[in-house]
Amino acid sequence: MTDTKKVPNPIDIHVGSRIRLRRTMIGMSQEKLGDSLGITFQQIQKYEKGSNRVGASRLQNLAGILNVPVSFFFEDAPGSDAVVPGGLEETSTSYVVNFLSSSEGLQLNRAFVKISDPKIRRRLIDLVKTLADAADGDEGTV
Repeated sequence: MTDTKKVPNPIDIHVGSRIRLRRTMIGMSQEKLGDSLGITFQQIQKYEKGSNRVGASRLQNLAGILNVPVSFFFEDAPGSDAVVPGGLEETSTSYVVNFLSSSEGLQLNRAFVKISDPKIRRRLIDLVKTLADAADGDEGTV
């Protein structure tokens, strides 16, 4: 007997990961997103893993709830021309997505948006750039 377990399509996995990314970026739980769509959080889990395909009308609803265009879910999808060959560049969407998908990136983003004073935000950016330059030029010295 052969294993009939179906492997998720790479596009479905990508769309699911983008749903998860946006949901976590705005601090929404799977349960709240499911309630907004009239489905269970388990169904949201299946969408996010790519094990269940998201239909067109449901994707449109998700885009509205998560406040993004439908195209957001397909940015840098496997097989698209938008993928940067040979790695990530600072200007690519993948670079930003990978950063915001990390625990540190998400924490930094959430804390940064809470700072309302633009001067403090600018100084923080300057500080991070200085630290990054110091790390590039002289390992261990900041």
